[in-house]
Amino acid sequence: MMQEKSIIIVCSECSTKNRIPGNRLGDRPKCGKCGAYLAFYGYSGNPVDITDRSFEEEVLSFPGPVLVDCWAPWCGPCHMVAPILNDLASEYAGRLKIAKLNVDENPETASRYDTRSIPTMLIFKGGKLVERIVGALPKKRIEQYILSVIK
Repeated sequence: MMQEKSIIIVCSECSTKNRIPGNRLGDRPKCGKCGAYLAFYGYSGNPVDITDRSFEEEVLSFPGPVLVDCWAPWCGPCHMVAPILNDLASEYAGRLKIAKLNVDENPETASRYDTRSIPTMLIFKGGKLVERIVGALPKKRIEQYILSVIK
């Protein structure tokens, strides 16, 4: 039987080490000792910047769901979506990782996923692309896509 990929998360409240199976990361894990929600890299409540070089590790190899925001500094609608994604990163900490990919600086990944207009948000689960969201949508609509994936 293949071993399930797991991660060790140290509780920020009581410093207990918790082993969380990869398939349970999206369940918003709690500390086994004190019951506090566990925050860890990628689920810390803040979007992470990624590049062509880090895409494999940060997105495809990540055991939980990941929303990748494909954006550019000159894009007005991208700037409109950014605070929404910051809010969602905080609200879904422990259940969803949000990553930001500057398409001007990382054309390889943008091309690989056929990103023709921005903002484009790509949602991955288990290393596979499961949703594509194009355009500056309202928070509630983006949240509907997220909820369809993290359930």
